Amino acid sequence: MLKEISLKTSNRTELIDITSQVESFLREAGVESGIIVIYTRHTTAGVTINEDADPSVRKDIDKFLRELIPVDWGFSHAEGNSDAHLKSTLVGASETVIIDGSKLLLGRWQGIYFCEFDGPRSRTVYLKIMPE
Repeated sequence: MLKEISLKTSNRTELIDITSQVESFLREAGVESGIIVIYTRHTTAGVTINEDADPSVRKDIDKFLRELIPVDWGFSHAEGNSDAHLKSTLVGASETVIIDGSKLLLGRWQGIYFCEFDGPRSRTVYLKIMPE
């Protein structure tokens, strides 16, 4: 079971909550137990799981990554997006979540985020369910 989620980002960097889209696919699939992989094949984006109760956490993650890896650091990559490649490497391209009782086994405050580091762009996230 594979699904594509299409996203249009509107800023150079942003974290987009895709938890509800992942949950919707899980409901459609009707899988009670297994795992789901959330993956993006973009080299300047990522996927992460973190707190979704307080939006300031997303802002803090974005701010920290921008300060840790500034756009104008002096990279040799000619396209001007080396910072985005490094941020993608740090965050990672995928997350795996356990499915139990037809629900994502996320913590009370956890959400799933697509991380844009080189926007605005059109992006794709892939969801793959592997039933038990």
